Amino acid sequence: MAKCDEGYRCEVCGRDVEAITDSDLYLRYVLGEVPLEMLHRLRERHVRCNPALAQYVVDDAFAPVACPGPFDKMDLDPDFVRDEEHRVTRGWRRLRAIPTLGLTVPEYPLAVTPDTE
Repeated sequence: MAKCDEGYRCEVCGRDVEAITDSDLYLRYVLGEVPLEMLHRLRERHVRCNPALAQYVVDDAFAPVACPGPFDKMDLDPDFVRDEEHRVTRGWRRLRAIPTLGLTVPEYPLAVTPDTE
């Protein structure tokens, strides 16, 4: 079976990341943190298996994730946390919409917006 037919295993929990909407790698790509040419080279994991990022998704459709330790948003600057919640939640919502948008992979990332958004 070809690798693309096997799916991608989460490097944290070992289960398949079955849908792009659950992909931490593609969320980071949508957010502009991963360049297109690295998508096939980086390891995959579920969004929830990366609590350092997942804790910033604030949406009724996403159960809150705790990130105990030095990166817990409860211990970080409130302005930084607010900005990250806005940025990551916006990216997560885009990720969830991708299957219905008819975009090509290079079109997945969010447009950079001014801080006033």
